[in-house]
Amino acid sequence: MGKHDNKKEIFLNDIKDGENMTISLMVQKVIFRDNCKIACVLSDKSGDIKADIPNKNDDISEGTVIKVECVKNRILNVEEYELISDYEISDYLPTVDRPIEEIMNDIEFYTDKYIVSTQAKALNDYFFKDVVFLDKFKRGIGGVSMHHSYIGGLAEHTLNVMYLTIMLCERYNCRRTEIAVLSAKLHDIGKIYELYYDGPFRYTLRGEMEGHIVIGTELIDEAIKENPEIYSEDFVTRVKGCVVQHHGKLEYGSPRETNMEESFILNYADSIDASMNKIAQMKAKTESGSWSAFDKKIGTRLYL
Repeated sequence: MGKHDNKKEIFLNDIKDGENMTISLMVQKVIFRDNCKIACVLSDKSGDIKADIPNKNDDISEGTVIKVECVKNRILNVEEYELISDYEISDYLPTVDRPIEEIMNDIEFYTDKYIVSTQAKALNDYFFKDVVFLDKFKRGIGGVSMHHSYIGGLAEHTLNVMYLTIMLCERYNCRRTEIAVLSAKLHDIGKIYELYYDGPFRYTLRGEMEGHIVIGTELIDEAIKENPEIYSEDFVTRVKGCVVQHHGKLEYGSPRETNMEESFILNYADSIDASMNKIAQMKAKTESGSWSAFDKKIGTRLYL
């Protein structure tokens, strides 16, 4: 949206209980509405809270940004609100901690070091020198709720998976390190179309119908068709195989189970980073020396 004409200066984590406040927030979810009241979840990048809003014009919907006069008790009791149309969306959605350009610079450092053949560089450049793709990639999320579920999460996850892939390739003398590293960089590119991240996070229709593995393979096919003479059959087979197999097992959503050295490495790197990101989220909500809540992704509660 617009550039800071309505610059957000107060965030949810600034509000104290019992305090009267004017603050702008995004409607993440509408829980209930009748003629008098709308119960919903409001958020900004610092967190979210349940709220009761008077239903004046029935103009509240998910993704709407509103400026509210409110008091925080157990929930946010809103007395008045007005719609905001000019805002910076990154103020209202969770966002990666590091500056995105730092993350991209690290990705390109490993790219320059490990992706060096003509065909690997051509496939990389098809995506990462395209300004439309890059814009989506830098804003992309790793998931709606599973892991890296924040703006910039896709790039952060990609960097971590590349790094872990490199470590595993070098430790275990992978025969095709370049293919493994390039596949790590490309493994989740389908998420730029699988997931919606310009408002409350959700799956797109294409995401629901196809999923990011199928979408990513389609994107790679489109890239290959642009200059098919550049690419060897073995290269295409292995890169696509890694993307197809990176979830490891059929029950985890892989169309095929891992059957190459480089796809095993990518699967392990992907699983490590997704799991450790989820653990980091649990740590943020848990006092040291106590038990976390049960988490479905990890499959347990953790003593932290």
